[in-house]
Amino acid sequence: MRNLTLVVVAVVACLSSVADAHFVLVEPASWIMQNNLGDPQKIAPCGGASANAARGTAANPGVPTNAVTKVLGGSAFHLKVQETVFHPGHYRVALAKTMAALPPDPVVTTRDSERGPWSVSAAIQNPPVAPVLADGLFAHTERATATFEADITLPNIDCPDCMLQVIQFMAEHGKNADGDYSYHHCAVLQIVADPSKPVLRDWPATR
Repeated sequence: MRNLTLVVVAVVACLSSVADAHFVLVEPASWIMQNNLGDPQKIAPCGGASANAARGTAANPGVPTNAVTKVLGGSAFHLKVQETVFHPGHYRVALAKTMAALPPDPVVTTRDSERGPWSVSAAIQNPPVAPVLADGLFAHTERATATFEADITLPNIDCPDCMLQVIQFMAEHGKNADGDYSYHHCAVLQIVADPSKPVLRDWPATR
C-alpha cells in the first residue's frame, strides 16, 4: 500500500502545471497563515492567491499571523523550508524595509511546449545584490527527503518591521496566472543593529 501511495504522489507531481510545487516557510515564522502545503503562496511578493473561476476558488490574500521575529543585525538567522510538492528548482532570499522594496521575481528562460511557455532556468545573482541576501539556494532536481536549512547573515541595520522574502523558482513548469514561475512567502523581522559593528544606513527602502 505504501509503494502504491508513493507512485500516486509521483504521478500527481508530474501532471503539468496543475500540480504546482509548494513549500512551507517553517523558520522564521510566516507573516500569514499557511496550510499543510504552504498555501496561499502564489502572488508576488509575499503570497496570497487570486480567484480562479476554472477551479472554483475564491481570492485568498491570507490571514495575518502578526508574527514578528526579533534578530540582531549583522548576525545569522536560521532559514528552514519544507517542500511539500516536488518540482526542480531553487530558492532566493531577499530583505527590504518595505514590501514594495522587495525585488521582482527573477528573469526566467523558457521554451515552447504544447502547454505554452515552459520554464527552463532563472537568473541567479552571484554574488547577490541588495536587497537579495542569498540566491540559488537548495538547488535540486530530485524530491527532497528532508527540510532545507541554512544560516543566512543579515545586514547590520535597524529595521523594526523589515520584510524577509523567500521565493521558490520552479523549473520545468508552466506559467502561473498569479505567480509567474515562482512561489512566495514572507516573514516580518524586527532587526536591531549590533552597535559593535558598522551600521548600514542605505539598505534598499524602495524600488
